[in-house]
Amino acid sequence: MNYKETAQTILQQVGGKENVSGLTHCFTRLRFNLKDKSIPDKEQISNIEGVISVVESSGQYQVVLGNKVEKVYQELEPLLGDLDQMPATEEKVGFGTRILNAVAAIFTPTVPAIAASGMLKGILSVAVIIANNFYQTDITTFSTYTILNATSDALFYFMPVILGYSASKVFKCNEYIAMIVGATLCYPAIVALMTGDAAVTLFGLPVTQASYTSSVIPIIIAVFILSYVQRFLDRIIPEVLKIIMVPTFSLLVMIPATLLMFGPIGIYIGEFINFIYYYIMGLSPILLGAFIGGIWCVLVIFGAHRAIIPIGINDVAQTGRQNLLAFAGAANFSQAGAALGVFLKTKNKGLKTVAASATVTALFGITEPAIYGANLRLKKPMIYAVISGALGGALMGWGGSYGTAFANQGILTIPVYADAGTKAFVCYLLGSAIAFFGACALTVILGFKDLPEDEKKKAATVTEATSEYTISDTDLKTLSPVKGMTIPLTEVKDEVFASGAMGQGIAVYPEIGEVLAPMDCEVSVLYPSLHAIGLKLDNGIEMLIHVGIDTVELNGQFFEGFVKAGDHISKGTKIVSFDLDKIKAAGYDPTTSIIVTNTAQYQAVGSSQQATIDFDEDLLFIRE
Repeated sequence: MNYKETAQTILQQVGGKENVSGLTHCFTRLRFNLKDKSIPDKEQISNIEGVISVVESSGQYQVVLGNKVEKVYQELEPLLGDLDQMPATEEKVGFGTRILNAVAAIFTPTVPAIAASGMLKGILSVAVIIANNFYQTDITTFSTYTILNATSDALFYFMPVILGYSASKVFKCNEYIAMIVGATLCYPAIVALMTGDAAVTLFGLPVTQASYTSSVIPIIIAVFILSYVQRFLDRIIPEVLKIIMVPTFSLLVMIPATLLMFGPIGIYIGEFINFIYYYIMGLSPILLGAFIGGIWCVLVIFGAHRAIIPIGINDVAQTGRQNLLAFAGAANFSQAGAALGVFLKTKNKGLKTVAASATVTALFGITEPAIYGANLRLKKPMIYAVISGALGGALMGWGGSYGTAFANQGILTIPVYADAGTKAFVCYLLGSAIAFFGACALTVILGFKDLPEDEKKKAATVTEATSEYTISDTDLKTLSPVKGMTIPLTEVKDEVFASGAMGQGIAVYPEIGEVLAPMDCEVSVLYPSLHAIGLKLDNGIEMLIHVGIDTVELNGQFFEGFVKAGDHISKGTKIVSFDLDKIKAAGYDPTTSIIVTNTAQYQAVGSSQQATIDFDEDLLFIRE
């Protein structure tokens, strides 16, 4: 898969850089903040190779890519330039949605580090169990254990510093000043003052003594206030003094304010949230486990699960244990089981492939491919997963299961739950098994409505072989927009086009550097770099003409445009010219792909069998 081309195609389909006001990503989704959400076409984006689904939720336009998301995101970053993590959008969203988006943007970047810490903690837990039971050795006294244990705990101990940075990106203030505020809360002398017996004062005012190491909410509140303080100072301090005085006064204001006011408020809020959670736990751990196990993946659909993730993070930071993700683990295993049931039950080859892959990723804690690719898509398997996850979570709640680290829920992190005791760990294992096998069995036994035959055809990603296409007099025909040697689309050195993910068509190796209108048409899209042209022909055919491979990197160099987007032009009108020799000298392949992007609306798309093609010759044949 060509990640760069996929990123370019996605960006083009969401309206280009001009329509993007912000972009973040999680494990499986690109999360766009768009100025105008009416521009993207969900069906076209869903047809791009690697895209599993498109979701609109929490004010965001989310493109689900599974485990390819990081590489696609890395290719998107340079195309978008410097965008804030939480930009203002033209769409009005509710106060609750804004809070949810802020929480997501703050914690999402920390999840890989949190997962790594949890994995390391799980490995150490297994090592301790093996050493104690088989070698009668306490390895916790070894220096190696101490170093590795410190590595697994460091993130949580210095959580105010980590969250200070990510919160500063969200609230748009100086990252390093925010980190200094967090580091001050963790500074050994401050920790000693806050945990000592003697009263603490600041400028004669009493300071509430509380431990801020491993805390979560105080630093978020502090950085939120810091963003306003910094903006105020930027307005009133002369330009020549800003570089020194804005950071200085920001610290002089925020450190006292945090220790005297916002820090204690954050501590009390965190304690109140934990009180509510554990109050419910005290009333009925079975019901709490069933609720989280059943509803967790429903929350994932809306992105709302991130709003309660801080409970688990805060629990680990404060107490060294959490049960939130134990219950959520039941939900993850249930999604894997339902996807496996879909794999076993469906007759649709395309869906079977998706379900098999989704089962594996869900077992490792990444459930979005299972949710969007199979279970939610078919509806009933999603219901079976919710039921099974609730049953598994209820058993975990009854058994008192908990983990000693905040770790993504999957088979690799099972050891994290081993320290909870025999009963609790057995209940965790049994709950996971009930969730997985129960969802699988319900899906296979009770079944679901399988995808019909026409959806199988839509799911196909291989261009129909032109040698199998018989031209009919009733076919729609288009002239060639490029003169040169024809090449089967499957032989193009670009997976997005060669796979047919964008639609069926053909490629031409240009003889001269011109693109002409193949029919009377409207120029629907003209990419700023002029290498990609979208046309809507008067007969309804939608065509993409993509000049060269990776030529977007030229940023329009060696290209000249003669029309603009929105123009209606006649057959033979010159759209773009390009210097063929200079493009080749720059190391780029000029092979031009010509795609029918609305292929799904037609029975078949065929192409000319001629070895070479001229502008006045028929190139594509489309059967309605």
